[in-house]
Amino acid sequence: MPSYRSGPTRRRRGLATLIGTFVSALAVLLALPGAATAAPPGPGTAPAQQSPSEAPLKPGEAWMGAGVQQHEGDDTSGKPPGERARLAATVEGVDVSSHQGNVNWKGLWDSGVRWAYVKATEGTSYKNPYFAQQYNGSYNIGMIRGAYHFATPNSSSGATQANYFASNGGGWSKDGKTLPGVLDIEYNPYGATCYGLSQSAMVNWIKDFTSTYKARTGRDAVIYTTTNWWTQCTGNSSSFGNTNPLWIARYASSPGTLPAGWGFYTFWQYTSSGPIVGDHNVFNGAMDRLRALANG
Repeated sequence: MPSYRSGPTRRRRGLATLIGTFVSALAVLLALPGAATAAPPGPGTAPAQQSPSEAPLKPGEAWMGAGVQQHEGDDTSGKPPGERARLAATVEGVDVSSHQGNVNWKGLWDSGVRWAYVKATEGTSYKNPYFAQQYNGSYNIGMIRGAYHFATPNSSSGATQANYFASNGGGWSKDGKTLPGVLDIEYNPYGATCYGLSQSAMVNWIKDFTSTYKARTGRDAVIYTTTNWWTQCTGNSSSFGNTNPLWIARYASSPGTLPAGWGFYTFWQYTSSGPIVGDHNVFNGAMDRLRALANG
């Protein structure tokens, strides 16, 4: 004859079996393809900026500093650089590309950002689809802004790319709010570090670009690079220090040793992880000197 505990025991066992079955079914559902996929981004949302180590980049997807963190590291974690506090005067700025999409320029302005550089072109076949919003939006909020070109020296001549840049957003006008264009010449995110060029061929390519850009706009292009890349790929050429402002990229507490020919930097990209959007930088001087650079 069963004891008085038999009924409750069977009920508890039945409940445990039911719960186990439910959990197993839920696990199967969660394992189905797409079951745990996040909601798609809203209309107009740009892809998140991607580290070069995450996936191979496609032509046009490079940004200013695309290979810097991968090759040289980043020990700032978005914190203001130590040297910045020691400088007499600096002006905070950002650089952006299509990876940032439609930028919240008011938020950046409210955070203290006063200048911006926007990617315009890459090679001779890519134009930033967000260029108008970024370039005009920064201007309209009150920033001094400029455009940059991501160089691919293995795809066409320096002159060809300079003309493409100048004709597609990289021009200059003396309005006090437009900075000279930037030649972004750095680690190749698509292949061989120096794009398959010898050191002398790279120097000649850069000369071809900068001389053509000056002929088109009347301004000497700013050169964005890192000391390590410049040394490796140009033989640490000193040919540009007297003419082209330097934008040094180094994600550390100081910009470190500069490439040959430059006694000081004009811009310093000190982190790839800005607090709001884009890479963050400082201009080496006060606001009146930044306006002077814009005016030529």
